[in-house]
Amino acid sequence: MLGNVVITGPTYKDSGVDIDAASELVEYIKPMARTTKTPGAIGSLGGFGGLFDLKAAGYMDPILVAATDGVGTKLNIAIEMGVHSTIGIDLVAMCVNDLIVQGAEPLFFLDYFATGRLSNTVASEVISGISAGCRQARCALIGGETAEMPGMYRGGNYDLAGFAVGAVERGNLLPHSNIRPGDVILGLASSGLHSNGFSLVRHILADKKIHYPDQVPFDENISWGQYLLTPTRIYVDACMDVHRAGLAKAFAHITGGGLSENIPRILPAKTTAALEPSSWDTLPIFRWLITEGGVSSEEIVKAFNCGIGMVAIVAPDDAITAKKLMEKRGEKVWNIGQIIELKGDKRVEFKGLLSSWGT
Repeated sequence: MLGNVVITGPTYKDSGVDIDAASELVEYIKPMARTTKTPGAIGSLGGFGGLFDLKAAGYMDPILVAATDGVGTKLNIAIEMGVHSTIGIDLVAMCVNDLIVQGAEPLFFLDYFATGRLSNTVASEVISGISAGCRQARCALIGGETAEMPGMYRGGNYDLAGFAVGAVERGNLLPHSNIRPGDVILGLASSGLHSNGFSLVRHILADKKIHYPDQVPFDENISWGQYLLTPTRIYVDACMDVHRAGLAKAFAHITGGGLSENIPRILPAKTTAALEPSSWDTLPIFRWLITEGGVSSEEIVKAFNCGIGMVAIVAPDDAITAKKLMEKRGEKVWNIGQIIELKGDKRVEFKGLLSSWGT
């Protein structure tokens, strides 16, 4: 028995790893995880693995879809600003928005939190954001890992990774193969940069000697840090409504690679997505990046979402109904173009390349 043993040698805590603090964190976040519980989520945090019952979730012949992602160097801003309560929403969004592109309903989520020195205050704020994101996505937070690694990360710096699994009945996988010229492209508004392009933005801000507490030039009530930490929008409800109604031919999550690289991933051969930038209201950050940051038109559509966080492709006769369904979920939606026959080698064509944005 170890109860009365006095430990005199080096301990794990001496090396910078506090197991007791990690155990306390697990107990603290269990109530947060319970708020995300969904049909099929069984068991509780603290085990060696998370459990999920597909039959209890109502699936008959499901295909499982998995996605993993992080939030990139947006973390640097959260850490420098000391604002940790929303970055978890970004983490969930980056994963679940990829699931719905396959037509899959998000079922459960796991997170990985690694830090040089564990602060339960910081970690609980991060996980509160993850829980909030899971509630928005209607998926269960069923497990995760907290790793304290002094020497790998400096001080209280941390990194995040997310893992999401969804399911779709075998006959409902997306994208469909019947995308054809004349189909309508609907664009769902982004909430900002989401979680991509931050290395370039941070480079531009540093070059211009702009600091995160400085006021943004296009909103006198918010700082650069606050603006850039706006969470990634979660499109699960809007897109799944359209999919369940049988209206979606395809979705494209506009992440790294922007509009020009992500839309072609869902297009059949010999087709092009013809977009009209004047058809949607972009956000001031993208105009600023062009006019003040010196980012070219070609680079802006490759590195950023340009105000469109998700794209839906539907038949012309279904466009109005699909748009209304998504608007009922609170999304701002525009008809941003159509599918045309491929001419040359451009899979995405911009009509009047961002001329409406002052370029």
